[in-house]
Amino acid sequence: MTPWPGLRMRLRNRSLVTRIVLLSVGLLLLIQLAVQLVVRSSIENSVRQNLQRELSADEKVWARLVEQNAQRLSLGASVLASDFGFRAAVTSEDEETIESALENQGARIGATIAAFLDTSFQLKAIANAQDAALSSQSLTALGQAMARDGQQGRMALERGRVHQFVLVPVRAPLVVGWVLMGFAVDEALSTDMLAVSGAHVVIVNQSSGQPVQLLHTTLNNPPLQALAEGARARGLVTVAEDQYAVRSVALDAASPSLQTYLLRSSTEARAAFERMKTVLLLIAALGLLLFAVGSSMLARRVARPLDLLVADTERLGRGDYGQAVNDFGRQDEVGNLARSFDRMRLNIQASQAEIRQLAYWDRLTGLPNRAQFREALQTAADEAPTLAVIILDLDRFKHINDVLGYAFGDRVLQTVARRLHHLAEAEQALAARLAGGEFALLLAGAQAPEALALAAKINQAFVEPVSLDGQTVDLSAAIGIACWPMHAQEPDVLLGRAEVAMYVAKRKSLDMQVYDASLDSTSAQNLSLLSELRQAIDGNELRLFLQPKIGLRDDSVVAAEALVRWAHPVRGMVQPMQFIPFAEQTGFVRYLTLWMLEEAARQWKSLQPENGTLRIAINLSTRDLMDLDFPQKIDEMLDRYGVPREGFCLEITESAIMDDPQRAETTLNQLAASGYKLSIDDFGTGYSSLAYLKRLPVSELKIDKSFVMGMEQDESDAKIVRSTIELAHNLGLTVVAEGVENARIYALLAALQCDEAQGYYMGKPMISTDFVQWSRDWAARPRAAA
Repeated sequence: MTPWPGLRMRLRNRSLVTRIVLLSVGLLLLIQLAVQLVVRSSIENSVRQNLQRELSADEKVWARLVEQNAQRLSLGASVLASDFGFRAAVTSEDEETIESALENQGARIGATIAAFLDTSFQLKAIANAQDAALSSQSLTALGQAMARDGQQGRMALERGRVHQFVLVPVRAPLVVGWVLMGFAVDEALSTDMLAVSGAHVVIVNQSSGQPVQLLHTTLNNPPLQALAEGARARGLVTVAEDQYAVRSVALDAASPSLQTYLLRSSTEARAAFERMKTVLLLIAALGLLLFAVGSSMLARRVARPLDLLVADTERLGRGDYGQAVNDFGRQDEVGNLARSFDRMRLNIQASQAEIRQLAYWDRLTGLPNRAQFREALQTAADEAPTLAVIILDLDRFKHINDVLGYAFGDRVLQTVARRLHHLAEAEQALAARLAGGEFALLLAGAQAPEALALAAKINQAFVEPVSLDGQTVDLSAAIGIACWPMHAQEPDVLLGRAEVAMYVAKRKSLDMQVYDASLDSTSAQNLSLLSELRQAIDGNELRLFLQPKIGLRDDSVVAAEALVRWAHPVRGMVQPMQFIPFAEQTGFVRYLTLWMLEEAARQWKSLQPENGTLRIAINLSTRDLMDLDFPQKIDEMLDRYGVPREGFCLEITESAIMDDPQRAETTLNQLAASGYKLSIDDFGTGYSSLAYLKRLPVSELKIDKSFVMGMEQDESDAKIVRSTIELAHNLGLTVVAEGVENARIYALLAALQCDEAQGYYMGKPMISTDFVQWSRDWAARPRAAA
């Protein structure tokens, strides 16, 4: 979690002035921080670049010091080599004189090693003769190497110290020997380097395969391995809590093991920049202070008028619209806001009267609306011992709007409202329009007989058709009646139960219906069944049964219809007719459909034969087709179990389609596009609209069993079955006949080239776990027996 939500909450709880100041100062602070980061990064880059430039100069200074020292040493050795007495001593092989001359000249020029080598580079004499044994072999090798390479000067490690050697020939006039002199370069040269350039010097011996040997340093305990890595990366090395830029310089190309590290302190390089950073920080702090003061003054200038506007809005909220809103004589945004508030005050004041009118009256018909009717119902319930509520809903009103237009439909509603208003006045009742084509009447002090009598008068008033603009429309309505206190103890419940009775009357095509608890899915006796049905899914009480479908061409099992059975823990096996209609009425059938789909998908792979694919047919209800998300739900379900779309056939009844054809068609098109096979169930018993059959993306018709079971005895049923099969085949559809009860019907269907058959003759619905064995037994039976 980030701190921003909490920060926003704290800012909302502060005044506008504080929020403006905090946000402004915060923004400036972020800018200053960004500047500081950029400056810091620039300083670091500048320090590194300056250190590298200085080390490049130090490298040249170091090389120059080494060169000057070599020249000085070479000059001293040449003076000795050209001395007449020294040459005479060499010619006469006077070793004592040679050693004395070497010692004197070496001391004069500061040489730590002075030696004479013969023409074969064997050591003949050396100052401090006691060191001859220590140096004989190394000096001989050094002299040979220098003479061979033609070098006059060379760096070499001798007696644990780095020496700069020069080799000068002694001529008389031919070369009679060599003067070899060495100068210890570590301490003196490092001191000179530190004094001249300010760079520290670390001299090491890095012989291959040997630990690094520290020969000399101007620093305390330098990390040798870190120096080598830092020199390669041209980075920084920490020495004694300070950071140094480091560069490696070879003392002599002929002695690669001898390395010199030049170091410069980054702290010293940063000193000037740190002073600049301090100045920048002071400037930033002063800028923040000035910015805070300025933004506070500006925010107060903005916030003061807003505080006054808040007081005005609170006054408007209390319903006081008489006093104008002050615009403070300002022409800026604040003044415009104040003037907008004043225009809003005038508009609200003007619309309040209209709102009061619209709140309780239907604008189209002039009748009381639902809100006023509900308040009147509440008042009547408090005052009258009995009352009755009549709710009616016009039949085919949606069709009137669709065909004749909404303007015509509005005029129809006005005509109905006038007729109901006249009836209500005559009966001392209250008439209201609730919504759409739904109206209500309230009879105080009445019971069911009086309500039924008024309902009969309403039906009589609708006998006369409505004639408008040359169009004549017959009117009828479904009427529901509920009485207080017999049917409900609360006004809202009474109104709802009158609507329940009206919906039952509409569904059963009745003129009127008095409420009864058996009609209501929310009544106490049905609530128990609904609760138990919910528990049946959660408690794994439902069972998946399958009834086979046989392909009539080869007697093979090609599909199975999925059916649900309820194994109630107390009631035993509950038959579908006892709970399916109730589930459809309450909408719970959607959950049953999803349960069947998921259970069938879960078992689908285990039900498949060795060859081919077994389809499972699932019945869909009207509720399923009205759910526009239904295709996505089953797609996700089948994907979860890895079941192909062609493994399912979805069966839809004609009545489910006709309830809302357009919405059903949208859902069916989505299902067909996903790859599901669609089938019309109980074909011939519903509305059987060939127009819809042509438009819908179905690929199968299922002939209702009432025709199939009678085709053996009734020629009319046989003709219907034959015609349906021919019609379906002409439309490119397959045909399934259900209700096949005997071999005679089975043979007749095969002769009519029906595609598939389903019925008790082949197999009754069975638990899914028994279906696989039944399929094997059916395949093994002789064809003649089938």
